Amino acid sequence: MGSNGKSESSIKNRIRRLRFDHDEMTQQQLADRVGVSRQTIIALEAGKYLPSLPLAFRLAATFGVRIEDVFQMQVPESETSA
Repeated sequence: MGSNGKSESSIKNRIRRLRFDHDEMTQQQLADRVGVSRQTIIALEAGKYLPSLPLAFRLAATFGVRIEDVFQMQVPESETSA
């Protein structure tokens, strides 16, 4: 895998879906609950920012799910078919 991150696995998340499923929680409400800015939530949802492990745990706990239910690793097909 390359060090620039372009050919490496990417992390997808279900934060927007989970917010909707939890009484249509706003980005600001989620940010307040996990102790970050709304801009951080926006960046997370857009896939432009990967959370720290403690933040990932806080996000999962807020929704009452496992981290794997919030974040999923997407492995490029070239790596899974080798």
